[in-house]
Amino acid sequence: MAQLTADATCSCRSALARDSQRSASPIARKRAPTVVALFLWFIAGTAAAESLTQRIDAHLAAPRFAAASWGISVVAVDDGHPVYGHDDGKLMLPASTAKLFTAAVAMDRLGPDYRTHTDVLAAGDIRRGRLRGALVLRGRGDPTLAGDAWADQLAQQVVAAGITRVDDGVVGDDTAFAGPPIGSGWEASDLQAYYGATASGLSVDENTMVAEVAENAVTLAPTDAATTLAEQPAESPAFYRAPGTSTLHVLGAAPRKSRLSLPDPALTAARRLQAALEKRGVTVKKEARSVHWPIPAPTGTQLATLPSPPLTEILASGLKRSQNMYLQSVFLLTGMEATDQTAAHTEDRAAAVVGAWLSARGIGPSATSLEEGTGLSRHDLTTAGSLTHLLSSVDSPAFRALLPVAGVDGTLAHRMKGTAAEGNLEAKTGSMSYVNALAGYVTTKAGQRLAFAIILNNYKPTQGAGSVSSEVDAIAVMLAASAECL
Repeated sequence: MAQLTADATCSCRSALARDSQRSASPIARKRAPTVVALFLWFIAGTAAAESLTQRIDAHLAAPRFAAASWGISVVAVDDGHPVYGHDDGKLMLPASTAKLFTAAVAMDRLGPDYRTHTDVLAAGDIRRGRLRGALVLRGRGDPTLAGDAWADQLAQQVVAAGITRVDDGVVGDDTAFAGPPIGSGWEASDLQAYYGATASGLSVDENTMVAEVAENAVTLAPTDAATTLAEQPAESPAFYRAPGTSTLHVLGAAPRKSRLSLPDPALTAARRLQAALEKRGVTVKKEARSVHWPIPAPTGTQLATLPSPPLTEILASGLKRSQNMYLQSVFLLTGMEATDQTAAHTEDRAAAVVGAWLSARGIGPSATSLEEGTGLSRHDLTTAGSLTHLLSSVDSPAFRALLPVAGVDGTLAHRMKGTAAEGNLEAKTGSMSYVNALAGYVTTKAGQRLAFAIILNNYKPTQGAGSVSSEVDAIAVMLAASAECL
């Protein structure tokens, strides 16, 4: 992968610096040729820059984009001077490039080593190993709990604390984030899909499940998913779960497999901890259950705790895969930890934190407005210029390492292969209906480091046209392939 070092500069710029030094020489006979050289360099550089501009402009002017909207900003990272702009101050839907704002604010406010934790509390008296009450599994927004290992670790600590019997079952406490679980502006049609899985105080398996129909049987994975199956005959096979319900309607018997959102992650997590406890010989009376905002959080004495991975690991996994639940969790954690905000709902506190942080860096509410942390909301708005302003201000090896690399990994693993962008361009993708975006960093063939944002809104490709992402990628490749001094 190309090394995007902070001191990388355009070779043309270095040449200009050398010529400027020579022009300061007291030897008069060298001054005139140097001035001529500078003039020719300026003309050549200007023509080259115009050449890139013309290529991008020609792409945007294609008839298929007549009804679409483009917002593009390209700036030099070394000094911030503009390289190219097209409606770079126009508000547009950013899709998942909005995650860049969430990540930047969290890295600054929470810190790269920040960890949250998941705890187990005893809500009652303990006598001779018997807990006369419930065992509370309290989540604090860790989005990474998955499989059985986390439950085994907590169960082991509970057993080590001397618990042999729980009278009132395991309670999954999902109250850490105050407010509705659905992100502001998320569409109802997204909520059943895996990418619409809501962030919750207590999460498990990325708050998703897999439903499969095979050989006239329906199965769910994980098997402890808090979901009721309802099979119904139908000509058109489908899975359907109404928002806010736990019943999955399986329409038709045709074989199929889908990854869907999990209706009650806290209950699934409570069941998993109960199974881990019973595996270790703990008797658990009553069925597992869950509590959610606005029910008050259960209280008790802490028996066990499990720290989350550091924030940088969560962000890297979330940004490279564009994992909505991860970034919404980080957004909510930022709000949960914001003692300087007073809004009743955690999401509102987080939005206030992001807005204040951006305003302090010259990105005001008229240029960027975010209500949630993923870009899935159609209430989120930003400009291409705001994105490059952000990227320039947070540029560092640590931040760039969080992003997908063209042709290498994440959501860019199969894009721009065999081009100058492969292994070079580091950027966040964004995609939803009628929206496609790409924002990040690239080094040109001339060695110039650029921050860029390319946003395409209101575009529906005609039959036979290339993929929407390829239209955006074409501009990014132009930047990577440029041998000009911009």
